[in-house]
Amino acid sequence: MSLNGQKAIVIGAGIGGLAAALGLQASGAEVTVLEQAEAITEVGAGLQISPNGLAVIQKLGLADGLAKTAVRAEAVNLRSHMRGDLVLRLDLARHAADQKFYCVHRSDLISLLAGAVRDRGIQVRLLQKVKSVEAGPDPVVHLANGARIEGDLVVGADGLHSRTRVALNGDDAPFFTGQAAWRAVVPNDPGLGPEVQLFMGPGQHMVCYPLRGGDLVNIVAVREQADWTAEGWTHSDDPDNLRAAFAGFGGLARDLLACVDKVGLWGLFRHPVAEHWHSGRVALLGDAAHPTLPFMAQGANMALEDAWVLADALSKAGTDGEGLWHYQQRRRDRAVRVIAAANNNAWKYHLRQPPVRGLAHLALRVGGMLAPRHMVRQFDWIYRHDVTAG
Repeated sequence: MSLNGQKAIVIGAGIGGLAAALGLQASGAEVTVLEQAEAITEVGAGLQISPNGLAVIQKLGLADGLAKTAVRAEAVNLRSHMRGDLVLRLDLARHAADQKFYCVHRSDLISLLAGAVRDRGIQVRLLQKVKSVEAGPDPVVHLANGARIEGDLVVGADGLHSRTRVALNGDDAPFFTGQAAWRAVVPNDPGLGPEVQLFMGPGQHMVCYPLRGGDLVNIVAVREQADWTAEGWTHSDDPDNLRAAFAGFGGLARDLLACVDKVGLWGLFRHPVAEHWHSGRVALLGDAAHPTLPFMAQGANMALEDAWVLADALSKAGTDGEGLWHYQQRRRDRAVRVIAAANNNAWKYHLRQPPVRGLAHLALRVGGMLAPRHMVRQFDWIYRHDVTAG
């Protein structure tokens, strides 16, 4: 089915929404992006683009631009929290040399995608707060200012608090996981190289990696706690609270925490994967369809995969309904599996009992010595999955 002349409305100018706009336009649609903010900006934090997400970036013609602003990770180092002693080194440069793993400032990736959207003449309308979405064969987007926008296709890339998801699935019931996360970006004063550092402690862990040519370091610190912390990325906290929460961390981790002068805090919630990703001519993608915890660094990558498959499925189908059905069939089971892997990953970093933690770290060391390639390649089913290959 050709998308030529179809009017597509994309709600949300985040990573998934901008990528979907580019993919749909490349398939012939006339695309308008609705963004509630006054400018296309992003929270100042980092993210990881793994090979599965990079495959989409490459097909969108933006790989060179990403390489210029990102840092290619050469290894992932798992360390103990007290002194930073190395437990396991996952040598990406040696055992996954044909793959590229990038660390990038979120705002740099947004700028790259937004620049491509502007260059290709896609209309972006700012200050467009969506009140509700009317699904059906003739979908309508209702704005908070009373305006209504009609289109042939509506794509909800409107994040955790998606109005589009509510239209298709009703309200869901996310629950607090008992974990809170801090995000910060600091100068790379300790001289961290092009590697990801993961410090494992009792009931908490901290991930650090370089950004912007190594000038900056991204910090994500997660702790188990009973206190409820609000969901969302825009809550600020006192850096001293972060340092107090991770007072038992030493070595490089402590040095980096000492540099923090501004930090965000948010509660980690689990949302069910949406049962219905489409209805009529309305579809969901990214966090609107399948919010994920950050423990596999797949949020942005899964949104990129969704965006490509949505445009591809629609362009190959005989009807919109058939295309949207194939989109969900191709994406939902994979999303469920990736999210389950992320849900199951945190406990491995948070072992509390010293004997158990010691044995687990010993097993990681032995695995790294005896089967280093296997340790790197165990998640090939995530990283080597290429939605653009067919």
